[in-house]
Amino acid sequence: MFALRPETRATLNELAALAWPVILSRVGIMVMGLTDAIVVGRHSGVELAYHSLAWAPTSIVLTTAVGLLMGVQVMTARMIGEGRRQEAGAVLRRGLSYALQLGIAAGLALALAGPWAMTRIGLEAGLGEGAGPALVVFSLSLPFYLVSMAALFFLEALGRPKPGMVAMWAANGINLGLNLWLVPGLSGLPVDGATASAWATFGARAALAGFLILYIVRLPEARALGVFARPPRDPAAAREQRKIGYGTGASFFIEVGAFSGLTLIAGQLGALETSAWAVVLNISAIVFMVPMGLSSATAVLVGRAYGAKDRTGVIRAGACGLFAVAGIATLIGLVVWPTAPLLVGAYTREAALLAVAVPALILATLFFVADGVQVVAALAVRAAGDVWWPTIMHIFSYGAVMFPLGYLLSHQGGLAVDGMVWAVIVASLISATLLTGRFIRVARRLPA
Repeated sequence: MFALRPETRATLNELAALAWPVILSRVGIMVMGLTDAIVVGRHSGVELAYHSLAWAPTSIVLTTAVGLLMGVQVMTARMIGEGRRQEAGAVLRRGLSYALQLGIAAGLALALAGPWAMTRIGLEAGLGEGAGPALVVFSLSLPFYLVSMAALFFLEALGRPKPGMVAMWAANGINLGLNLWLVPGLSGLPVDGATASAWATFGARAALAGFLILYIVRLPEARALGVFARPPRDPAAAREQRKIGYGTGASFFIEVGAFSGLTLIAGQLGALETSAWAVVLNISAIVFMVPMGLSSATAVLVGRAYGAKDRTGVIRAGACGLFAVAGIATLIGLVVWPTAPLLVGAYTREAALLAVAVPALILATLFFVADGVQVVAALAVRAAGDVWWPTIMHIFSYGAVMFPLGYLLSHQGGLAVDGMVWAVIVASLISATLLTGRFIRVARRLPA
């Protein structure tokens, strides 16, 4: 009978204890978008297309900015591993300042330029104009969201993921209540359903940021962590924190940009294809939050081992994360495959939309494992000190392969939404192979 070594079993137990609240927190992020899509979709299929198109450019900016903040999590974990716990607060303060700057600048730029751009990218008549107001509201909520992410990363690196999970689901409750009030027009506001739902998201994100900041300042060990102290000048640590963020942000930008580009390709096909792709992408993104949560937990454990100069610990933590995500993603795919009609039916009752979205979602289950492996491997590599190779591999897989292949298969190949899904399958397999190999190489090169 196969038996795990005690240290491997201990790492898996620690990974599980850290991962499940992080996974639920990440799922909560996507459930907020799911709630919006279901409420808006049941209100109007066309307004679901508005909502999806408004979300696409904001998701590029938002996800990139979240990547830029990933240095908060990795550097806090390293400080803990190095025994410099009192300097963790400096990492948080730098991260919060960075989050506010990014959120305000990106939100204003997107709110001012986004609606204009949406009417000039060749979408079907009326789609760009309809998406503009919701795009503005999504943009204005970016500062709240980024502050909440910096706080969430800090708590997770400290080994306190549960408060973030609770706060995220409380924010989801607020979002649901606001959606049910605003989207049907019960508030009396003169806005369409997509814009009303964007205002619900705005309120939920503001509440989330407030919850998390309040929790951190009330921590009994807040002063011992240096939360209230002005950060000492540490140019090397600040540069490393930004460097990790630059690499992760660039990867996230390439990946989410390519996916959002596929949404624009769907918009060129028509409103039906846009809505179908929105449903497939939304469900797949919720599934992706499980690997995303596992990747954060893996990065924390790898970062602590790296800070402690424990090569064996780095290898063990990364391997446990990769095997765990492969097994869990396989199980999720086996559940989603037969239940695809029920899942898509939660979004819409329109027969034409069901006929396109259900087969595409079944096909999408083929990339769940590869997509999960590549995100865990990417964060494990960065936590082990290699920032830029994952970015290069993402540029190749998603920028050079997925986006053009999606266009060719959907337009020239006549596969429409299924063609875009096939492009994701190919790109995810390439990315997973390259990044897993890179982690093995980096880990073996660390000093013993």
